[in-house]
Amino acid sequence: MSEVKSYLVGVFDDDDVLLGAIKTLREKGAKILEAFTPFPVHGIDPALGIKRSRLPQAAFIFGATGTTCALTLQIATLGFDWPMNIGGKPNLAFPAFIPVSFELTVLFAALGMVGTFLLASGLGPGSQKTVFDPRSSDDKFVLVFDLDKNSQFTTEQLTQMIKESGASEVNIKDIVEKH
Repeated sequence: MSEVKSYLVGVFDDDDVLLGAIKTLREKGAKILEAFTPFPVHGIDPALGIKRSRLPQAAFIFGATGTTCALTLQIATLGFDWPMNIGGKPNLAFPAFIPVSFELTVLFAALGMVGTFLLASGLGPGSQKTVFDPRSSDDKFVLVFDLDKNSQFTTEQLTQMIKESGASEVNIKDIVEKH
């Protein structure tokens, strides 16, 4: 089953104008669905009300898991399953475990963060993202408004608010969404 959803797309020429527009439009009660920019814009996340990412906590958990796996493997094999006398050193020589532990910590953290990011972003295999304006990857800044979530405004009112906030153009884009 597919459904047609309408979005209002505001196109801006400058990142400073975009930031001012975001603050102004949010103060007036408009709900911004997403912003697309050709390069990272400092301060856009707080302006949009986006919370800080929890990806660093996931990285710590994956890294701690890697360290635990590395130490468990080395202690189990060199301490109990296959103890070896190497130059009279003890079987559980923890300084010798540091390189393998470090490498597995980095490996688990890196692979875990990539997987977590892909899942959280919905960028897994087979996913298709909507391109609201192809110029957003070149030289334009784009704000997207879901008309269903901004039902307190008419389309004309919202278009006028976006233009007054500095948009060079405002378009309606209808997207067919499959469920």
